Amino acid sequence: MRPLQMVDTKTQYLKIKDKVDKAVIGVMESAQFIGGKVVNDFADHLAQYHESKHVITCANGTDALQIAMMALGLKPGDEVITPSFTYIATVEVAALLGIKPIFVDVDKHSFCIDPTEIEKSITPNTKAIVPVHLYGHASDMEAIMSIAQRHNLFVIEDNAQGIGNDYTFSNGVKKKTGSIGHIGCTSFYPSKNLGAFGDGGAIFTDDDVLAEKLKMIASHGQSKRYYHDVVGCNSRLDAMQAAILDIKLQHLDEYIDARRKAADFYDKAFAGHPKIETPFRGENNNHVFHQYTLIIHDANRNALSEYLTEKGIPSMIYYPVPAHRQKMFDAFGGSEFQLPVTDWLTERVISLPIHTELDEEQQTFIADAVIEFFK
Repeated sequence: MRPLQMVDTKTQYLKIKDKVDKAVIGVMESAQFIGGKVVNDFADHLAQYHESKHVITCANGTDALQIAMMALGLKPGDEVITPSFTYIATVEVAALLGIKPIFVDVDKHSFCIDPTEIEKSITPNTKAIVPVHLYGHASDMEAIMSIAQRHNLFVIEDNAQGIGNDYTFSNGVKKKTGSIGHIGCTSFYPSKNLGAFGDGGAIFTDDDVLAEKLKMIASHGQSKRYYHDVVGCNSRLDAMQAAILDIKLQHLDEYIDARRKAADFYDKAFAGHPKIETPFRGENNNHVFHQYTLIIHDANRNALSEYLTEKGIPSMIYYPVPAHRQKMFDAFGGSEFQLPVTDWLTERVISLPIHTELDEEQQTFIADAVIEFFK
């Protein structure tokens, strides 16, 4: 059996090695390492796939979120509503800009922000909602957009873990997550479903005016070279990463299908087990399984993690300390938020290996070990 990994990027690379190597050499031979045709072509192809009018590439997913908030004119004293059960980048950028994150609880099954909790948290200072499509499951975007419209709020989708998810509205209309809100943000960190061989990110919008502002902010606030209209930053996707991503984009649906197949295997293996709750799959979205995350009932989750490690099986706990309990948010009153579902989940979730290269032998070994732990 091949060694087990949470994400097997090497084997994935070997399957497309010739194309990737040729693309990288092409960039080196062109000596156009920043910007240019390769980056523009990737942005165009991603916009077509994502069904978004504009794609602005940038250096990473964290920058994407920061640039989005800057483009919307959010300022110190404003509030954004966000889940606490997320990677820290989602809310870190708000704090960096002096914006107050208002943490709300998540749905116990989908792990995503609970729309009913959003409505309770809106104040005169609320300017935006930042839903996170956690682990690859879509947030309830129909409800969120309805709330945003009623209260005149912006919606910034954190789609770093959800790229490729098709969300279906009650009227049958389908849209990709990240293309529903005013702005969508994603990351191309190597472990992502569409991962680079380094850092990278992108911002999505259908708004022409916002697109121009996003482009300016990502490039030092320039409207044209050496003319700086707004305060910006320096955030760009380099041509080598764009070349690699352009090839991997052609395989993204194939990668998602492989992840779903692996999730189906796990679901079947754990079906009916009284202490294992498998991931929820909402009818209105097409889970892309960036992570395969279990909820462990009436058992020691940490002991399970240690047991798997002893067996040579990697696992991860995303995320053991929610954002509102992190020291960095003490100044924003983080510890004052009461989020019982979030706290409950952080003590019970555990993620198993899931990626495009898992085979049945590996998954059988993993599933058997998890079940053996409870005997």
